[in-house]
Amino acid sequence: MSQPDRIYLDHAATTPTLPVARQAMAAAWLGWANPSSPHAEGRAAKAALEDARGRIGAAYGWSGETLLTGGASESLAIVLGRAQVARVAISAVEHDAVLRAAPASATVLPVVSDGTLDLDALGAWLAAGEGRPLLGIQWCNSETGVRQPIAAIAARVKAAGGLLLVDAAQLPAGHDPDVSLHADFVALSAHKRGGPPGIGALLVRDLAMLMPTGGQERGYRPGTENVPAALGYAAALTEPEDVARLVGLRARLDDAILRSGGQVVADGSARHPAIGAYRLPGTAATVQLIRLDMAGFAVSAGSACASGSMKPSHVLAAMGWDEAAGREVIRVSFGRSTTEADVEAFIAAWRDLARATRRFAA
Repeated sequence: MSQPDRIYLDHAATTPTLPVARQAMAAAWLGWANPSSPHAEGRAAKAALEDARGRIGAAYGWSGETLLTGGASESLAIVLGRAQVARVAISAVEHDAVLRAAPASATVLPVVSDGTLDLDALGAWLAAGEGRPLLGIQWCNSETGVRQPIAAIAARVKAAGGLLLVDAAQLPAGHDPDVSLHADFVALSAHKRGGPPGIGALLVRDLAMLMPTGGQERGYRPGTENVPAALGYAAALTEPEDVARLVGLRARLDDAILRSGGQVVADGSARHPAIGAYRLPGTAATVQLIRLDMAGFAVSAGSACASGSMKPSHVLAAMGWDEAAGREVIRVSFGRSTTEADVEAFIAAWRDLARATRRFAA
């Protein structure tokens, strides 16, 4: 739990569960029953589950199937392991969950210097192989905030008769219709959007393109359905995210970093409204994190899954950054609770760090 005098700026890792989600879950626990049971209590739980399923899909403008999973990582693994395709490709900047779940035979496609997929390389891969291809691509990079051109990518994949999997864990509901218009599979995460941890969704255009294994969720996932978490997730998606406000906050931070001698990663790219990656030349990210944590700020270096190891960022390396520079980059990410005062306080702390670095260098 964040302490009252601290400022939490790591919402891309997880954002606090919204009160409306906690309330929905608390109410669900009072009437909990297995939704697969045939009795009245089970039927009531099933009805609540299906209502939550429908609301989750509708929040993203989805007209296909909505499978409830344990989170985006599981959703990605389901598609990468069981899609009815002949070959798979992913980009070099995908989340570790994709790198782990992709088959050993998967082709890793390069990105250009701004972090977006190399469309020429994609075209060459699509043309070179036989059988239905699947491309796994992120909507936005969780380390840098760089957004992929989903419509342009989808046009090439569809022209080759392929399928498109989009990792949309960082996508605010309703923010980008290109995902619901063009993707065949969409992986979602509740805890990134104010819902509880341990649940997510997989949006599926056509279930025939996915091999079932039996069990619940239309036969695509075993185990008792988590009705309370599903209701919490659906409730969280009713609370809109003020994207325009977040864009303004990030723009203010970008400008301050640049004016103070820092570097904004991929500042010329289309980026997530609430995710920024920043380099302080001459100061390792580990030092920055410690100093900022002591000053009361929660930020990270890279994705949450990679920052604990402090290993070099494969994302920045794929974008052409050398290892030394990449080790000086931290990530700052905003959420519903982030205020202008929070951002101004962080700017002041970052400038203190920058001044200390310059004094040490002198």
